[in-house]
This record gives sequence, structure tokens and C-alpha cells, in this order.
Amino acid sequence: MIQFELALNECRSRREQGRAAEKRNEISMADTNANGNAQQSGSKLKSVESLDQTNAMERGLSNRHVQFIAIGGTIGTGLFLGSGKSISLTGPSIVFVYILVGVIMFFLMRAIGEMMYRDPSQHTFINFITRYLGNGWGHFAGWTYWAALVLLGMTEITAVSTYFITFFDTFGIDLTHWKWLIELCFLVSLVSVNLIAVKVFGEVEFWFSMIKITLIGAMIVTAVVMIVIGYQYPAARIHGVDHVSPAGHAGLDNLFAGFSFAPNGWMAFLMSFQMVFFAYELLEFVGVTVSETKNPREVLPKAVNEIIVRVLIFYVGALVAIMCIVPWTSFKPNEDGSFASPFIMVFQYAGLNWASALVFFVVITAASSSLNSLLYSAGRHLYQLAEESPSPMLNKIGQVSDRKVPARAILVSAVLILLSPIVNAIPGVSGAFVLFSSASSAVFLFIYILTLVAHRKYRRSDDFIPDGFVMPVWKVLNTVAIAFFVFIYLTLFLADDTRNSAIAGLVWLIGFGGFSLLRERYRSRDLKAALEHKE
Repeated sequence: MIQFELALNECRSRREQGRAAEKRNEISMADTNANGNAQQSGSKLKSVESLDQTNAMERGLSNRHVQFIAIGGTIGTGLFLGSGKSISLTGPSIVFVYILVGVIMFFLMRAIGEMMYRDPSQHTFINFITRYLGNGWGHFAGWTYWAALVLLGMTEITAVSTYFITFFDTFGIDLTHWKWLIELCFLVSLVSVNLIAVKVFGEVEFWFSMIKITLIGAMIVTAVVMIVIGYQYPAARIHGVDHVSPAGHAGLDNLFAGFSFAPNGWMAFLMSFQMVFFAYELLEFVGVTVSETKNPREVLPKAVNEIIVRVLIFYVGALVAIMCIVPWTSFKPNEDGSFASPFIMVFQYAGLNWASALVFFVVITAASSSLNSLLYSAGRHLYQLAEESPSPMLNKIGQVSDRKVPARAILVSAVLILLSPIVNAIPGVSGAFVLFSSASSAVFLFIYILTLVAHRKYRRSDDFIPDGFVMPVWKVLNTVAIAFFVFIYLTLFLADDTRNSAIAGLVWLIGFGGFSLLRERYRSRDLKAALEHKE
């Protein structure tokens, strides 16, 4: 009897969710879109206002906010600090790797953009996995993505404090013993930004992005000037390099000297793909802002279509400028395996000895921006999961505050991120945390593949709208993107430092993925039995 009541209660819960979905997705075809443009007679494109009847969020993000959030999503600490290692792997051919991976990520964004354009009231693109692949895969993708965001947030808060300490160390100030306080202050500040209003979040991200763009632009301009005047620089002691860097000159010949697609072997060339892919992670963040964006059907296509241009300017432009100043053969690891920041090298060769402090200030900004975005995204995903959960306890988290932000979900995610210093302090737990946090990057590939499969289902469903933001040649581009993400995952098995992450990711897919599918299968069976018994 108790099992019957539980099943019946869940049935009612699902019926209520179904009615809400119908209310959002089955409004009259004669509605107009949010831009005020009349739709053609018989179009399936519903107006944003009609779809927003169940959207409790505030549309406070403007076109300017979303454009710079998208830019900021493509620029992380990896470009400022990790590009030296990327260059050392393959030399100038790393430019082609960045372009190729960027194009594939653009295909993914077009798929997400097409589905989001149809229903811009969704808080996350994960919902389309649920809609088109079923509740089992939706449950797996939703909780996996949220857990991965929290784990990345834990590593990001550690990175912020590390860069902060390094920044002050350039002035001879040691803040090592205050690392925990630095992490707490940064997290409290960014949580406050997320709790005030979505417009405040957008404004903060706008200025974070402006700082990063300014440094990249300054570095590119500096490199161009050095090339034009034929700048010669002496041997110098570069901050972050444990040996004296040789003298040289600025010129295009540095880029082509001894050019080879795989100067360090094809294994190193293959390994560069996964490194570049991880630099592009969270590019899909734009797909989480749509439900809080003004005029989403006008803003979304612009933000998505300009992604490839941003990749060419900021990533490729920066890498080309760096290798024109510093010969790619000069990028050698230190004794501890670390690499100096190429940005610091370029500025110091130009005679700007204070460049180290400048770059690490911007790196702090980039890491803070990443953490800010992670809090935003994790809060929205947990809110969505809690709102749709049959659990009364989780339902309490799935509520919006008076300021129309998912405050409880943001706070829960932040509290878990704050466990980072405690986890790092426990030796036995720390090793497992490193494994899981690295595996979390690998599972993003599963999410991307499921998203693309959901897109294929969408294109073949009755939901498809031919007058939307349609992905061209979708069968080819979708298939190419899926194959590429599978290829990236396979490369994780090639190196010792990523193999365990790949294995852990597979264990998670089989274990939690299998549990999610079986859970949905038994729930559906129990619900069916309960309904038949009631009839």
C-alpha cells in the first residue's frame, strides 16, 4: 500500500511537471516572437512571452553582457599561463589545433543555439537531453554536469588563491599563510555578486572580460610593433624560468623556422588536442544565460556566430604574436616541469620588467571570472534539478529569491566549493580529489556527445522549426563533432597523466549512467502499475 501511495504521488508530481511543460511548449502557433516580428502562418515558433509563463528568472542580461560573457568564456587562465606548454608540444602547428578544436566547438554551439532558439525559457541546455533522450539520460547528464562544475569550482578557488599569492610575491609580500582567508574572501565576494541580481553578475563579467581582452590586445600590439621595427632583445632572466633565456629578435621568420606539424613526434601532436580542448571547456556557458537574456532570439545567434571570430582573434592571434617574438624552440620546461607564461616573456623582452605583476593580476581576473561563471552555472543547474525532483527536500532548493535568482542553489554549490581547502589538507582525500577533479573534465565529453545526440533527435522530431536558428548541413556537422569528441576521449588513454582520468570517467558513465537508466526504467514500471491499479 505504501509503495502504491509513493508511486501515485510521484505520478501526480510528474503529471504536474507535464502540465507545466505543456503550458510552455504547446501555446498557440499564432503567437509573435519576442522581437515583435510576426511569424509566418502555421509556424511552430512560439513567442518568448508565452514560453516564459513558467520562467521565474529575470531577463536582466543585455546584448552587451552576453557578448562579453561569451568572450570571457573563451579566455581562461590556460591562454595566459598554459599556452607555453601547448607551443612546446607541437610548435607553430598548435595554431591549426586551436582552429580545428574551435571550429568543432562552434558546431556544438550551433546545435545548442538551435535548440535554445526554439525554447529560450530553458535554464540549461541539459533539459534538451531529458526531452529528447529520456529522463534516464537527463538525470545522468544533469547531476553529472552539476557535480563537474562544483569540482571545477573547487580547483578554481585554489587557483585563484595561488595566483593571488604569486602576484603579491612579485612585490616581496608573502601571503602563503593566508591562503584559506583569500579563498574565503574571493568566494564570499563572488557569491554576493551572484545573489544580488543577474544584471550585476553580467556587469561584473563584462568588466572581467574587458581586462582580459585589454591584456591580449596590448600583447598583440606590442608584438606587431616589435616585428615592424625589427626589435632585438638581449639574453634575459625571465620570471618563472629557471634558466637565462637566450637573446633573439622579433620577426615572422621565428614562426616558420624549422616548421613541422609534429616536431616532437605524432604522439605529442595528438596530446595537444586534449590540452586545447580543455582550454575551450565551458564555452557552452552562453547556453545557460538564455533564460535570463533580453531579446534572446536576437542576442543568441549573434553570440554564437561570433564565437569562431573570437577564437581566431584572441587565441590564434595571441599564439602567432607570441611565436613571432619568442622562437617556438625556446619553450622548454623548467626542472619541475612547469612553463613560464608566454605573455610575461613577450613583455619582459620588450623591456617591461613589471610585466610579471601585470600578467598575474589579469590571471587572477581570469580565474575569478571562471569561478564567477561556475557559481552562476552550477546554481542554475542545481535549481533546475531541484525544481524537477520529486523529493520535497530538494524542492526547497529549487526556489527563486525575491531578486529572481536561484539563491539557495547558488549557496549550496558555494558551500561545497568552499570544502576545497579542507579536502586539500587531508592527504588521503586529496589524491582522490585530484583524480575526480581531472575526471570531471573528461565527463564533459559525455555531456557534449549526449547534447549532440539530443540535437539529432530534435531535428527529426515534431518540435523542429525550419524558420529558427537552424544549423546548416546538420547531419554532417553533428556527426563530425560527435566523432571528434570520441577521438578526444580516446587520446586521454595515451598518456600516463590522463589515463586514470579517462578510466574514472568510464567508470562514472557505466556506474552512474547505468543507475540512472535503471532507475528511470523501474520508476516508469511502478508508475504504470499504479495507474493501472487506480483505473
